[in-house]
Amino acid sequence: MSIFSSCFGYAQINIKDNNKKQNLEKFTKHTLSPGLIMAGYQGWFNTADDGAERGWRHLAKEGKFAPGHSSVDLWPDMSEYTKQYNTDFRYQDGSVATMFSSYDQSTVELHFKWMKDYKIDGVFMQRFVNEIKSPSGKRHFDNVLQSATKAALKFDRTIAIMYDMSGMNATGAEVIIEDWKKLMTQYGYNKRSKYPNYLFNNGKPLVAIWGVGFNDKRNYNLDDVQRIIQFLKSDEGGNCSVLLGVPTYWREQGNDCVKDEKMHQIIQMADVVHPWFVARFKEEGYEKFKPIIGKDKEWCDAHNLKYMPVVFPGFSWNNLYPDSKNSFIARNHGEFFWKQLHGAISQGAEMIYVAMFDEIDEGTAIFKTAKNVPVGQSKFIAVDADLQSDYYLWLTGKAGEILKKKSELPQERPTQKSVSN
Repeated sequence: MSIFSSCFGYAQINIKDNNKKQNLEKFTKHTLSPGLIMAGYQGWFNTADDGAERGWRHLAKEGKFAPGHSSVDLWPDMSEYTKQYNTDFRYQDGSVATMFSSYDQSTVELHFKWMKDYKIDGVFMQRFVNEIKSPSGKRHFDNVLQSATKAALKFDRTIAIMYDMSGMNATGAEVIIEDWKKLMTQYGYNKRSKYPNYLFNNGKPLVAIWGVGFNDKRNYNLDDVQRIIQFLKSDEGGNCSVLLGVPTYWREQGNDCVKDEKMHQIIQMADVVHPWFVARFKEEGYEKFKPIIGKDKEWCDAHNLKYMPVVFPGFSWNNLYPDSKNSFIARNHGEFFWKQLHGAISQGAEMIYVAMFDEIDEGTAIFKTAKNVPVGQSKFIAVDADLQSDYYLWLTGKAGEILKKKSELPQERPTQKSVSN
């Protein structure tokens, strides 16, 4: 069975045409063009004996990864991983539950194979500034990036660098600048002739800067962001195009955004606007939220900027924060995800960012997760019984197919023909 075979009826709707000239563009591989669908790739999971010497990083809670001590809510479907590590978790039949490590090249290669299998264009590789400024973190993320750089070529997928500024201070700007210099030298991301699978926009390599303008008392400011942008757009910085990851309410500077007249000035220095929507709404509130996307797109069109909104399949961090009042957003058999994909496209979005490919600790992962999960003190969310473990990969690829072909957009959620046992 073809992974894109499906059984659903099309309900034709009118997709917004906010920019006719832009809509005439065709999708071009490894280029920020209409039809592009990419995910974020955390690559931050370690096991105690994977060789990275980072313990059960992003898996453990209170120093250990064992029943009652998990920071993840989803369990990966481990059936295809070459390297697997035993854990203290057990399935209902008493067998040992195993886990992968992002540090292993075989893990990253498998993930990129899935991207190709399901026609997902590629991923933004996360570079966490607070991690890469330490020897341990830098060694880990350099290793993951090296694996991804090779896998992207092998499976002809696209990669781009995304610097996540969460938790950094003003000195982080220098960390980003020096890191990008080294990556240009090592991999030649800034030159098509040296590395053809890096994401370009208008003939320039695209670098993403995430965490611009949030009002949660961060220890850096818009002046630091301006310095980073100016460097990236300079000859020394590779004459890059820049994507800015901004708050949901960046346009009106409300709710999660700083109130600063410089905010829009900084945004207009960049080339792509990427607002963060994760956990900003639940399924029942999406219809009220959706028009924001159309208004954002219109603003970007008017200011000659590209727009890449976020969609996410659900959210959960019950194991990490069991007392949180906002710890769970149901996937509802894929209905929540499809409403967002449908909504973004119908509101005029021409490219989409999926959060995230592999983030099992916030329950946003679209990669293959398990139907049979460990039992005991920690509660893991199994894939809905009526879905296959690969459904969210499949649905992401389906949305990308619709975007690229500018074909009719089905109102109802696409379904796969058969469900595996």
